[in-house]
Amino acid sequence: MTVESTAAARKPRRASKRTSAAKKPQSPEPQLVQLLTPEGERVEHPDYSIDLSAEELRALYRDMVLTRRFDAEATALQRQGELGLWASLLGQEAAQIGSGRALRDDDYVFPTYREHGVAWCRGVDPTNLLGMFRGVNHGGWDPTTNNFHLYTIVIGSQTLHATGYAMGVAKDGADSAVIAYFGDGASSQGDVAESFTFSAVYNAPVVFFCQNNQWAISEPTERQTRVPLYQRAQGYGFPGVRVDGNDVLACLAVTRSALERARRGEGPTLVEAFTYRMGAHTTSDDPTKYRADDERAAWEAKDPILRLRTYLEKSGHADEAFFTELETESEALGKRVREVVRAMPDPEPMSLFEHGYADGNSLVDEERAQFAAYQASFADSAEEGK
Repeated sequence: MTVESTAAARKPRRASKRTSAAKKPQSPEPQLVQLLTPEGERVEHPDYSIDLSAEELRALYRDMVLTRRFDAEATALQRQGELGLWASLLGQEAAQIGSGRALRDDDYVFPTYREHGVAWCRGVDPTNLLGMFRGVNHGGWDPTTNNFHLYTIVIGSQTLHATGYAMGVAKDGADSAVIAYFGDGASSQGDVAESFTFSAVYNAPVVFFCQNNQWAISEPTERQTRVPLYQRAQGYGFPGVRVDGNDVLACLAVTRSALERARRGEGPTLVEAFTYRMGAHTTSDDPTKYRADDERAAWEAKDPILRLRTYLEKSGHADEAFFTELETESEALGKRVREVVRAMPDPEPMSLFEHGYADGNSLVDEERAQFAAYQASFADSAEEGK
């Protein structure tokens, strides 16, 4: 038999292996906690229930609308050269507002860089979020004031911070809880796996809130995991739940339940908010390069704000006057954001060396002196040129 005929004989067997792998039995459709359908119909769930007044429902709607307005203004400011970068939350308002409103004041939040809605719920002024993206500060707010940590750019590291903080909370004997936000892309990071292990072993009072927006920049979720993300929690010994991330009521109910479980000393929970990033990953990204238009169109029909508005109108919990007043408030917020951002002063160059060490550091002191001399040399040159 020739080499060619031997290779030809082997080809069908290779193809057969690939075919059998492709036909691997599919796992059953993941369970999804939903209390408000995309059509704005109220439904019940056997494990999660919520009873909100008309005023509370309107407040949730207001939160989402104003968060989206702020986010849109920030995107426009970046396009106009006022910000260096912006990470939009468009489409993820329900996941963030629902989970954010489930928190108590004494709970502590560890965000990524996209949790603008959670920051809103914690009372952080929206304009404070923009200083870092404009390059004039390192965060813009005191984390201890609102129990809302500074934004974390390093993917997944905040889950370790949250776990350590939660372990400290348990040792202090407090009954508060900690929540860590991250995306589906971060779930592939080793930091997240380590935080799952430590939180489970030490029974830490932490909720891991994963916003699965389907895309880790240009990488789809199916290339990151062979099982639904919430099922990963089983391997670490704590529960996981998938919630409709475009349903603000379900996100509120599920997160509230997970936080209460943590406060009771029952350990961590993984919440997977199944949602969609309707915009770009950041303003430096072009999703048209890797994403089909019909995919976005399908998710736009599940818009979190539209579905709650439909429910409010159908149930008579809000009238046209409410929506008109909110539109006016929304435009006023956009105007204020524009004015504040454009008026932000440049930082003092020497502030670069502040807040690095509480008690000083000899190397930093040396670098500060060198930089000060470098800055002064410009003044000397200008003086000599007169």
